[in-house]
Amino acid sequence: MGNPNLVPYETIVRATSGDPEAVDEVLRHYSKRIRLAALENGHINIDTEDSIKQRLITALFQFRFD
Repeated sequence: MGNPNLVPYETIVRATSGDPEAVDEVLRHYSKRIRLAALENGHINIDTEDSIKQRLITALFQFRFD
């Protein structure tokens, strides 16, 4: 079994191929960290949270296993 703190390799492969369920799984995995990064003055900044999610999705689609 793999490390439970990591997104499974197979999920990453599917996400980079555009599988919506896999992308959602990656976003769920990192949701707490994303929310923490989007904190401003004790409140979640929704625009910041959305921006972080969009950058993560963009990075997934640019990732190559070469």
